[in-house]
Amino acid sequence: MRIYLYLILAISLFTSCASRKDLVYFQPDSTALTTSYELNAPKLQPGDILAISVTADDVRATLPFNQISPYNSNGTIQNTNPFIPTYVIDLEGNIDFPKIGPLKLGGKTRAEAINIIKTEVSKFIVNPGVSIEIRNFRITVLGEVRNPGTFQITNDRITVLEALGLAGDLTINGVRNNILVIRELDGEKSEYRLDLTRRESLNSPAYYLMQNDVIYVEPNGARIQSSKYTQNTSIFVSIASVVITVISVLTR
Repeated sequence: MRIYLYLILAISLFTSCASRKDLVYFQPDSTALTTSYELNAPKLQPGDILAISVTADDVRATLPFNQISPYNSNGTIQNTNPFIPTYVIDLEGNIDFPKIGPLKLGGKTRAEAINIIKTEVSKFIVNPGVSIEIRNFRITVLGEVRNPGTFQITNDRITVLEALGLAGDLTINGVRNNILVIRELDGEKSEYRLDLTRRESLNSPAYYLMQNDVIYVEPNGARIQSSKYTQNTSIFVSIASVVITVISVLTR
């Protein structure tokens, strides 16, 4: 009987209990929430691919800027047209826009870039409309989540919580108080740590994500411990149980 007790005790050593404070997101406290998207909006970077379309009341006046018309045959705008011309921001942060030439968009938010292009196009068209879509806006989620991977984002306004949601949320073995966000901006990499069990993480500069951000969720102690064991462990346990049974029969 003692052998059985020892076996149970040994098994219990390899298990760990997670408390509520380790698992529950944003536990109540007095932290004031001050995060503003406008102050943390993603900045356009060299290598970004921008789909830009210009619209106006006079459809013909927009053709030199669009090269390919953004309008359907019925005159409505086809926002999902994959053939809207794209422009890659070069290493100096510029794009070469038709009839206008180089435009400095690197380091600007999408809203700022729209205003820059609209100002320039207004020299040729009355009251133009400008639309910009970042075609290579993607984020990567790795580690202890249910569906890790790289996700293409159609809207540049995405939070770390939405990204984790795309990845199926953290597994029970994910460490919630030390989420790592790796960001590259202007050729420099930065690291941010978020504690999702505390409301203050909602104020982090990494709460709103930028293109190419990488999120990593580290495994907890129980997950690391379990990774040390292989299928051979189950064979060992089976053999051990047989031996224990034989010993138990012989010692009766």
